[in-house]
Amino acid sequence: MPSFDHPPTAVGCPIPANTPHAVSVTLPSWSANVAYEEGQEWILAKMKNGYPRFFWHEKIQQLISLVESRYGNLGEKAVIFPSYKIACRCRTFMHCFTVLTDPNIRVVEITVPPPSKGVRSNISIVFFPESELTLAKSFWQHTGDGISSRMAEYCLERLKTTDTPKSEPKSSSEAFKLAPHTFKRYAKKFDSPGVASSEDESDDSREFATYLEERFGRNLDISFVEQVKIALRRRIAGTLDDNLDISQVLQTQPHVSTRDVESLTEDDVFLYPTGMSSIFNAHQLLLASLENKKSVCFGFPYIDTLKILNKWGPGCHFYGNGEPHDLVELESLLEGGEQVMALFCEFPSNPLLKSPNLKEIRRLADTYNFVVVVDETVGNFMNIHVLEYADIVVSSLTKVFSGDSNVMGGSLVLSPASKYYDVLKQTLVKHYEDNMWAEDAIFLERNSRDFASRIRRINVNAEALCELLLAEPKVKRVYYPKYSSTRQFFDDCRTEDGGYGGLISMVFHEPRHAQAFFDAVKTAKGPSLGTNFTLLCPYTVIAHFSEMDWAANYGVDQFLVRVSVGLEATDELVETFASAMRTLS
Repeated sequence: MPSFDHPPTAVGCPIPANTPHAVSVTLPSWSANVAYEEGQEWILAKMKNGYPRFFWHEKIQQLISLVESRYGNLGEKAVIFPSYKIACRCRTFMHCFTVLTDPNIRVVEITVPPPSKGVRSNISIVFFPESELTLAKSFWQHTGDGISSRMAEYCLERLKTTDTPKSEPKSSSEAFKLAPHTFKRYAKKFDSPGVASSEDESDDSREFATYLEERFGRNLDISFVEQVKIALRRRIAGTLDDNLDISQVLQTQPHVSTRDVESLTEDDVFLYPTGMSSIFNAHQLLLASLENKKSVCFGFPYIDTLKILNKWGPGCHFYGNGEPHDLVELESLLEGGEQVMALFCEFPSNPLLKSPNLKEIRRLADTYNFVVVVDETVGNFMNIHVLEYADIVVSSLTKVFSGDSNVMGGSLVLSPASKYYDVLKQTLVKHYEDNMWAEDAIFLERNSRDFASRIRRINVNAEALCELLLAEPKVKRVYYPKYSSTRQFFDDCRTEDGGYGGLISMVFHEPRHAQAFFDAVKTAKGPSLGTNFTLLCPYTVIAHFSEMDWAANYGVDQFLVRVSVGLEATDELVETFASAMRTLS
């Protein structure tokens, strides 16, 4: 069980500590978060990692430097993707949004020998003028389709074994064959583990961290990846019992889905490298399958969902408050003749934990012929069943499905009950690319075996913490589905044994108390959510720093504190927060 004894405290330290591919990073004070968003050099120099869509892992940076030196031209920068199709999509995006006239943006595909049969390890590089780096990074961030840090680590090792001269051809039609090389996995033994939160990491400490992650994580050999992905898809489809290892999965026939559409099978589940990739590709799927029209973004979403809907396709109608009266306004728009392709929403929303009225949204969708896409990441399918009302359900597997905060992943589920099922399935089968790197899938499968039992404990902890916060006079408001004005809509979808999830947001009466509490509470502090340990962040600062006034228009307070509740002992968790509250007196 996680403990509060040793949360990382050094700025820029990975969360969890000693985790080479951690997806969160320590920003231990309110001022540190502000400094990071302002780009202050003192904090940027200490950042060893960050949330992967916003911060390039050191292995990715090293791989980019290598390919720039080998295959790049003077004045060019590069970004790397796991498929040629994604790289070409990036190039198209950059041509569309660049301010340059006819810039030279080119794609180079490199063939990297795979670590095992059936594993695709090719990479595709987009080279572009140095001035367009920010634009390239925005594509990486919005789509979530960039190369993963583990894949970059593997490709870096393989590329280091060759010495291809810079004068090699650089056209997108040519590939580079690399010499065979044994796939490296760390196996160095150390006498005893330690929790590292120092700012300096030696090669030995990094190797030790990898050894711990692999040995004690009980990961399978990479040759098992096909079976691993079957297990993941069955687990998401609800056709797999909890806590089964791979040998048991392969020996056990999948049972009828425990989700709300019984005919759902693993064949309706599609894996993606990140949660944002699943959202991006859901939108791309609709654009490829249906008549292109504007979409609807209902409720205040995570930032990149709105960016996707606005930057690709015809645009969107934004109903950022996500209240019942917004559905009345939407119906009025539709009655007036406006046609939409799809409605995207989160259930519940992040960070305000509002639950849209999915029953009413389904009625509107059936009446006015549009697709419903629901992001269930925060609610998760152990607590809620939304497939009855959705045509597509997406989720970030990085979050509570994994829990360990050491791997990225996403899923897209097609509802067999949808009238759009056939056309969407046909398009997916034709165009789908499985870009989830093999080793990431192995970590994700291992992490998710106890998903159901973890959810039950997190539900209990979150409700206990809410009781404390609701009784605290310095807290102005607590955001949680159970105490929301939209609770009825959450309960409409709540499973028989489901709770209200592990995400809480709160606002203090006085901003100074928000800052003081955040600095005082002895938990891990950084981006992400759904971790096995409690994790806090000043949400509006890290997600909407340059647009706080805009976010405030939709009820997102500048000083909102978001809490992702973990698996700690309930009394210990409550006392940790109560102790921080007492310091405000």
